[in-house]
Amino acid sequence: MHLVVRSAAIVAASVLTLFLAGGVAMAGSAQEEANRKTVLAFYEKGLNEKDADAALAYVGDRYVQHNPNAADGPDGFRKFIGFLREKFPNSHSEIKRSFVDGDYVILHVHAVREPGSRGNAIVDIFKRENGKVVEHWDVVQPIPENPANNNTMF
Repeated sequence: MHLVVRSAAIVAASVLTLFLAGGVAMAGSAQEEANRKTVLAFYEKGLNEKDADAALAYVGDRYVQHNPNAADGPDGFRKFIGFLREKFPNSHSEIKRSFVDGDYVILHVHAVREPGSRGNAIVDIFKRENGKVVEHWDVVQPIPENPANNNTMF
């Protein structure tokens, strides 16, 4: 009898542990989804709508830029969006997929600065802290006219 009660207690404890762990995982997933939504809104406002001030509502006290062609901070971001608005007013970035790993949100993007051009394949990485975007990295690759294979970059 003790063996059955003890086994039932172990099973109950295991189920409770799995349930609690699942709750933690779900909480993490909810936070990751909030991270994704914030970055997607930031990206849409900034890169597609070219509204730097609306995008900066999603940025924290600091904005560290790892792209060597863009300056740090809100002023650097405003300058970049101003450049896009002036030189490439019809540019558009289509997010093909997004990934979240904790506080990091990764976007796979097809960015076309001039309609009708092939554009660039971009991987953007954003870091969030306290609900705000605080860092950005990117890797940009032009889409070739004559690729060596028939696969797409997306």
